Amino acid sequence: MLSIEPIHPDPEQAHMLPYTPSIRVQGGADILFVSGSTAIPLYHKHPHVHEEHQLPDDIRAQTRRAMDDIKLSLDKCGLTWRNVVKVTKFLTDMREADAMHEVLREYFGDWKPTSTMVCVNNLSSPGARIEIDIIAVAPRSA
Repeated sequence: MLSIEPIHPDPEQAHMLPYTPSIRVQGGADILFVSGSTAIPLYHKHPHVHEEHQLPDDIRAQTRRAMDDIKLSLDKCGLTWRNVVKVTKFLTDMREADAMHEVLREYFGDWKPTSTMVCVNNLSSPGARIEIDIIAVAPRSA
């Protein structure tokens, strides 16, 4: 049996964080690593074609597009946001973190995976303001 349990060193202060400090996964599990997603379509041409990289300027819209692409991988594996144990977020403007977290709550609800957030100068596509990757776990397939 698989157990995915949030670990809070001080549970009374857990409400203050948009993430969980650590998560314990116990039991046999398969692990899914999802590559970084931006607001560009998951499947796009290489070398890049300019028309595929017309991105909304709004961080909320860019975050939703990235999360929708991640959901494609979760769905393909029969997983939900509750299976996500780690999120890494790359932002080009740290001042947009609160707006990004608002959108993440739309997807994760009350589940708070562990998290790392990094501010970077540029991402893989001109105009991209966010990139997100995840690690998810699921009960081991029989």
